[in-house]
Amino acid sequence: MKITTKQEILLKNLGYKFSNYNLLKSALTHSSAAKSSTHSNQRLEFLGDRVLGLVISEKLLEDNKEASEGYIHPQFSALVKKETCAQIAKKVKLGDSLIMSRSESLSGGRNRMSILGDAMEAIIGAIYLDGGLESVRIIIEKLWSDAFLDVGTTSYDPKSALNEWSQGIGEDLPKYEEKSRSGPVHAPVFSVEVSLNNGMSAIGVASSKRKAEQLAANHLLQAIEKKYKK
Repeated sequence: MKITTKQEILLKNLGYKFSNYNLLKSALTHSSAAKSSTHSNQRLEFLGDRVLGLVISEKLLEDNKEASEGYIHPQFSALVKKETCAQIAKKVKLGDSLIMSRSESLSGGRNRMSILGDAMEAIIGAIYLDGGLESVRIIIEKLWSDAFLDVGTTSYDPKSALNEWSQGIGEDLPKYEEKSRSGPVHAPVFSVEVSLNNGMSAIGVASSKRKAEQLAANHLLQAIEKKYKK
């Protein structure tokens, strides 16, 4: 199968050479240009989504050997979400190689987040079928390297992590109570307590109620970690 110059650029950016170029063509074919749903990239997208989830999960566990599931899960969600896949797709210039109808292309389809995200997952599915798990793992870890570096600080939400920890052990969700509010109207200070049914609690103090809740949740998570490490 002959490939275009733009597809050659895509493959160079991916760092992968297909043995079966029909898989590449299928991964790049948007539904607007497909003869039927089975000829579009939707099936490969379905597969690629699962492969991406597996590779990302394994790397997060490897990189965070002492971390709880509640800490890792938000990072996983941030790394596999459609927006992240679309950002990676833009980096490798995937949109330029998409096979789509003229009307879809003219309406901005080559830059649309949902289309790019789906196509990136389809490419992952195609590489998995063409080269196997280890080949696609190398590609994913390379393309997602910057995202991995940033995800620890950008995705961690103490309240969500505390909710997930509580539900994981069969606890009721944490309860937040505003204990006090002080300071002038233009610069208030909130004190919020978070508590669990098991009696554990912590307090957070900040310039907004939301920040105080997050601090309280983070303090409680730290206390939980110390308690259960003993």
